[in-house]
Amino acid sequence: MLLTKPSIETIQGVNIYYEHYENPGRQSLVLIHGFLSSSFCYRKIIPLLKDEFNLVAVDLPPFGQSEKSSTFVYTYQNMARVVIELIERLRIRDAVLVGHSMGGQISLYAIKERPELFKKVVLLCSSGYLKRSPRPLIFGSHIPYFYLYIKRWLSKQGVLKNLMNVVYDRSLIDQEMINGYLKPFLDDQIFRALARLIRHREGDLLPDDLKKIETPSLLIWGEEDRIVPVQIGKRLHQDLPNSIFYSLRDTGHLVPEENPDYVSDKIADFILT
Repeated sequence: MLLTKPSIETIQGVNIYYEHYENPGRQSLVLIHGFLSSSFCYRKIIPLLKDEFNLVAVDLPPFGQSEKSSTFVYTYQNMARVVIELIERLRIRDAVLVGHSMGGQISLYAIKERPELFKKVVLLCSSGYLKRSPRPLIFGSHIPYFYLYIKRWLSKQGVLKNLMNVVYDRSLIDQEMINGYLKPFLDDQIFRALARLIRHREGDLLPDDLKKIETPSLLIWGEEDRIVPVQIGKRLHQDLPNSIFYSLRDTGHLVPEENPDYVSDKIADFILT
């Protein structure tokens, strides 16, 4: 296994940051994070998978170290196309997508658009059945200084408070975790981009779309998830025709951080069998 230096690819006019843990000849996993997160959320499972798999961890725009563009159209479909184009540029075949939270929904969008590119998909507390933003919020996003409202709201929440909401065992929260999730928000441009994301996000795939996805799917959920409740996972399991579902006790929304050994073992078993 060789970690190439962190890389940037310009896709759809936006600089996309990714890390490639090269393992030639091995099955490729593409790791996609969730809302207000980055590839940092996979920091605990990457060391557990890097010797068995070829890993690519992507920062979706405008998150992590990817560009916070003021022109990119932040639909799930466009984000999925960023992932698709990166996979094609890296000449990855039969990729396995691993998506956490919003990243799970973007994974499903990618599979819907280009099913032939993907061998399997892993959904970790995936977003599901969310509708588009309410109209007043969409209209508000056009106000020139709306991004300052988003900044003020997120500052009021604070990274620590958000982390306390997404993990079950709060003793897991340390300074390294706080710093890792805070870092992308030190760039004010992200708040302008988030205003555009609120405006552009088209909502999750409909049940009829999900039922047409034949790609083998592994779903892992925290039973104490307060962001995407476990009932959403069970519903996705019913709608995805070729899926396996597991839930974890005493685990919240941030399953890659909270139970990395279990998650990595289930992923390996799912891919290698």
